Amino acid sequence: MDWLWLSDDMVRAMEGRPVGSLPKGVSGLSIDSRSVGSGEAFFAIRGDRFDGHDFTSAAIANGASLLVVSEEKLPALGGVGIPMIVVDDVLAALGRLGVAARARSDAKIVAITGSVGKTTTKAMLAHALATGGAVHSAVASFNNHWGVPLTLARMPAKAEFGVFEIGMNHPGEIRPLVKMVRPHVAIVTTIAAAHLGYFSDLDEIAAAKAEIFEGIEPGGAAILNRDNEKYDLLRSAAAGCGVERIFSFGADPAADFRLLGVELKPDRSDMRVSLLGEVLELTVGAPGRHIVDNALAVLGAVRLVGCDPGKAATALAALPMQKGRGERHRLRVGDGTVELIDESYNANPASMRAALALLAQASPVGDGRRIAVLGDMLELGRFSEQLHAGLCEPVDSADVDGLYLAGAEMAALAGAVSSRVAVKSFDDAVPLADELVRDLRAGDVVMVKSSLGLGFARVIKALLETFPAAENERSAAAPAAKGHGC
Repeated sequence: MDWLWLSDDMVRAMEGRPVGSLPKGVSGLSIDSRSVGSGEAFFAIRGDRFDGHDFTSAAIANGASLLVVSEEKLPALGGVGIPMIVVDDVLAALGRLGVAARARSDAKIVAITGSVGKTTTKAMLAHALATGGAVHSAVASFNNHWGVPLTLARMPAKAEFGVFEIGMNHPGEIRPLVKMVRPHVAIVTTIAAAHLGYFSDLDEIAAAKAEIFEGIEPGGAAILNRDNEKYDLLRSAAAGCGVERIFSFGADPAADFRLLGVELKPDRSDMRVSLLGEVLELTVGAPGRHIVDNALAVLGAVRLVGCDPGKAATALAALPMQKGRGERHRLRVGDGTVELIDESYNANPASMRAALALLAQASPVGDGRRIAVLGDMLELGRFSEQLHAGLCEPVDSADVDGLYLAGAEMAALAGAVSSRVAVKSFDDAVPLADELVRDLRAGDVVMVKSSLGLGFARVIKALLETFPAAENERSAAAPAAKGHGC
């Protein structure tokens, strides 16, 4: 058996004590009793709303072979009949295990932060690096105080590359996490008005993102967006942290990983790039100018960790889109089809504009319409009304025919948008979904986007459950990348 962790090593790393006869090892780690697998260890983390100790029975029923529990909860768990490792604090112990996983690893590590595009860039980079060896990365948007240590602790000892995203919505949150991850390369995708309700301006957001430079390994590198207005601030911050190898990406002529040309298409992007002088032509199998920027950062990271950019570029032609982040569906409606663009996972002003640009690239059929289904962008504080109203410009540029809006903050957009756009407003996602299902007609293109708290996944669910999937009509395969390796 190829164990992820031997139990004795877990006890030492977490500074715990064994109770019962521990298994030789565990095949995986979980903090969710619903998804824990057979032979895995279940960590009973206490969160804001739930305490994992209340779900140990469910974890055991689902196959957990080992529990990690806190000392204070042990008296209530005496009769569970399964081996345990008892620790002072379960989340802190998970962090120590993550640190131990990093210490035992020879993998090249890349960490990603930024206001927009962290998860997409992480997925793209993991996909590209798989051409060069075994890659470990988070299965979802695990970028916070529990997601990062869990992803680290899950990293197999034999991994050759590790890709981690690190998020924040307050100052000081990235610092402890990046010091666990200790990346060889750190990417900052961009600085934009996300979580602006917790900051006074973009400079403060940039300073919080710049905490990622504090954990870069000696001799490591930073990759920054040269097209972003906070590039100089980030570059100074990286240099102030002792980072000597600072690279940039973008269309700016001075960028190290430079976009020389691009042709944006409804289902892909054809690019010509220069990577430190090496010219490469490639296709990214996902549409959108923001995807192009992410691809530049990815290719730069591939180059810096010693992989072949040509092979990585070829892999990007078959890039799979993620649920809620640009995933596309073609649904049978009436005697035709509807194209659904699922951007429902989350939203801020920058990602909302990017999603509306995607909608603009799509082409309705016949009497079809461009429909934008938008929910509130959260955590914008005193800037919220201004930033929601400001979406009227990208809505107009996208030639949107119909707007379906939900949430109190979207009232600002409803009042600002052109009178030519048909607007329907709702209190929440449920009545919106019902109305949208009734209104759709063949030929429509629908884009759905909102902050996670609005629950717009229910809109996607309603559409997918109401209308059957049509035959995949994705265009023919794009040309392979041209170029050579480093």
